[in-house]
Amino acid sequence: MSVYCFFLPIKMLIKRRLTNWTVLTLAFSSGFIIMSIELLGGRVLAPYFGSSIYVWGSIITVFMLALSFGYLIGGYLSLQTPRLRKYGFFFLAAAISAIPTILFGDALMDWVFLRFEDPRYGSLLAATLLFFVPTVILGMIAPYSVRLLVEETHQSGRVAGGLYFISTLGSALGTLLTSFYFVLLFEINEILVTMVIALVCCFFIALVVDRRVVSTV
Repeated sequence: MSVYCFFLPIKMLIKRRLTNWTVLTLAFSSGFIIMSIELLGGRVLAPYFGSSIYVWGSIITVFMLALSFGYLIGGYLSLQTPRLRKYGFFFLAAAISAIPTILFGDALMDWVFLRFEDPRYGSLLAATLLFFVPTVILGMIAPYSVRLLVEETHQSGRVAGGLYFISTLGSALGTLLTSFYFVLLFEINEILVTMVIALVCCFFIALVVDRRVVSTV
């Protein structure tokens, strides 16, 4: 009994550190992927509606609205017994929701362009149809991450600040690599497929770590 009591705090510390590092790594990845997809949105819409301020205004509006809904929904879901396993399903859901964009993106763009030649409304509708749902799901990750990381209420501000620091670093790196290198080296769909694979990998990482953490208790 005494040996168990000695090792229990160590096990709990390992569990907490493993959970924290996993959440921070996955939050960094989600930030990277969000900005990468947002930049790719401009490349998807450009052949049809150009790359004017209307197009970029539409893309940014759709992503901001989608993220705001994601933050709201993720915050609500985080109140319901948060676990890494549930957290991982956000990544899987985002990956699945992005598949129609890869498979049917060109056909959808043709359909929108034939009906809305005005670059303002056409680009807004196209961006909504292609990217709204995946971005809502990706937006759920941030508030859920905060809930997984916070152990005590008085730490919430520091934890949230650290998390958004890491996530925004991921966004900055995603912006830089996508705009400087990815779009020059790969086709748009190839990059999107890679992002989907990365999201699925994040799902499995969360699943494996959750199982490890549960077995450690």
